[in-house]
Parts: sequence; structure tokens; C-alpha cells
Amino acid sequence: MDVPVCAFVMAGGSGERFWPMSRQRTPKHLLRLLDERTLLETTVSRLDGIVPLERTFVLTNAAQIDATRAAVPGLPAANIVAEPAKRDTAPACALATALARRVSPDAVAVVLPADAMIHDVDRFRRQLADAISAASETGGIATLGIPPTHPATGFGYLETGRDLAAGPNGSLVRQLVRFVEKPDLETAQRYFEEGHFYWNAGIFVWRTATFLEEAERQQPALAKFISAFPKSGDFAGFLSETFPLLPKISVDYAIMENADSVVAVLAEFDWDDVGAWTALPTHLGRDPRGNTFRGSVVEHASESNIAISNGRQIALCGVRDLVVVETPDAILVCHRDAVQHVKNLQPNLPEALK
Repeated sequence: MDVPVCAFVMAGGSGERFWPMSRQRTPKHLLRLLDERTLLETTVSRLDGIVPLERTFVLTNAAQIDATRAAVPGLPAANIVAEPAKRDTAPACALATALARRVSPDAVAVVLPADAMIHDVDRFRRQLADAISAASETGGIATLGIPPTHPATGFGYLETGRDLAAGPNGSLVRQLVRFVEKPDLETAQRYFEEGHFYWNAGIFVWRTATFLEEAERQQPALAKFISAFPKSGDFAGFLSETFPLLPKISVDYAIMENADSVVAVLAEFDWDDVGAWTALPTHLGRDPRGNTFRGSVVEHASESNIAISNGRQIALCGVRDLVVVETPDAILVCHRDAVQHVKNLQPNLPEALK
């Protein structure tokens, strides 16, 4: 089925885990963490050849819209849309569906996060194309399942069932049995060993009619929002009046867990959600002592550290397992084992540093 495809990059994070580089106005996806491009730029470029720029949208929030426009200057300004309130992923997906329907009532929507890192871009594109085919031809919802590399407790999982017909590019496709919330370590170990559980990367594909039908059945407020969304012209007033009233709920809870048909395309590409400072060594490498440095950093007799300088010199001497991040107005020093707790600093920080 030859239908227009629209992509929607979810880019509204709060910027807590990568403090002090990330702030409320410049969260993780707007940082140049791994190379000279932001994660958002990298995500948008990854869609090249699958979705044209004029049908690629970024959904962000009002506080971040200026920085977002600066990060992706190639996108039409109208394609960067600020949500007027934080309402979680289900309303964002409803907004994506409504915007896709403005392009065509038959459009397919691809929804994906702004902050994941994928190096095997060619394989990602081929497999995303297979997910688009699955959603287009079956009328169901397609998602991409990431093979777990370890028993992670920080991700939701997809339990997969019987094999379905392979995608046009050869991707293995399975019927989805259920979405599973973040497990404890014992359960995650079992999922890892059983082999038919995959990480939920939050990448979804659907025909607009499919999402609308599911919303009508499960979330009438979302369905009403989609149906009433202006088909042409300016929509800013409608969005500001109606979006803040939508239920604050994730798309997994609101739609996916009870959807009539969901299929999983099993990913063969690398994937990392770059969830904390300790993700950086995988992408930036390590020196012979196990250190990962970026910027002006020197060390003596120091091991297994992560140090990021954004201007000033960092010098490490006789220390190990530390994360040190320097910015012009703040310095973070924490143990590697504590990186998931960096967000807990927020209540104690001056407003100007949040």
C-alpha cells in the first residue's frame, strides 16, 4: 500500500539525569554528548530516505522550542510543535496522529524518541521500512523490539509469540503477546534467559485510522481530540485550549496493552537509550586504564573514571570509579554507582541551575 509516511520525534525530556550539562531548557537530546551533533539531530538524520523532511515533525515543549529549532534548522519551522502542557506519551501520540491526518487521512505515523543512539543506521532504516509495511498492510500497530543484551530492570519489555511473515527486507516479525512493565532483577534475568522477551524502545508505527479506532474504544478523550483537530490552517489556539485537558497517561497503558493487534519487528541493529553518564564509554571508548574522557582532562594513577570538560581543565589523581562533569556554572562529582540518582539533586539546586 503506497501511503504517505510521517515521522514524529518525541523530544520533551526534563533533562535531569545528565545534569549539569542538561537543564530543563536543554535536556539530553539537545546535548552534543557523543559527537558534534545533538542526539536529536542524529535521530532526525537517521530517518533520511524513509521519511522526507517535510513530513518529519518534532514534538517538544514551549521551554525547549527555541533550542530545538536551532538543533534541526533543516526542518520547516511549522514542523516543530510545542505541546502546551506535559501530558505523557498517549496525548503526544494523539497529537502525532492528528498532525498526520492533516497530511493525509491514509497516512502512516512513525513515533520514536529523540534520545536513543543507533550506529547501524542502514539496518535501522531497512527494519523501520519493514515496520511501516507491517502497519500499512495489516492495519495493526507495529513496534520494534530490541534484543536484550543483559537482564535490565530499567526498560519495559515486549513478550513475543508466534512468527509472522517476514518483512520485505527480511526482518523477523512476531505477534506481540503483551507489554511488560519494568521488572525486578530476578524477573529480568528470566526474561533474558527465555529468549522471547525484547526491550520496548518506544518506537511505534500505525495507520492514523488504526490509532483513532483504538482511541475511540479505549480513550474517548484522545479520539475526540484527534477528530476535532483542525484539518488545515492554524491549530495553535485549538492545541492550547484542548491539549492540557487530555488525560496524563502513557501510550503503553492507554492504547498498546489492550490494542487489537500489535506486531513486533525484531531489531537487528544496535540500540542504546543513553540513559545515564555510564552509557558514554560504550560510544566514546576507554583508555588503557578504563577511563573515558572528553575535553580537557588529564589523569595520574586513576582508573575507570568518566570525565567531561566543557572548557576548564579537569585533573584526576589517584581516584577511580568517579563521574566528573564540568560546565561554566556547575561541577558534578559522583560515584559511577550513583549516576541514576543524579536526578535527585534537582530539589536541592538553585533555580538558575535546574
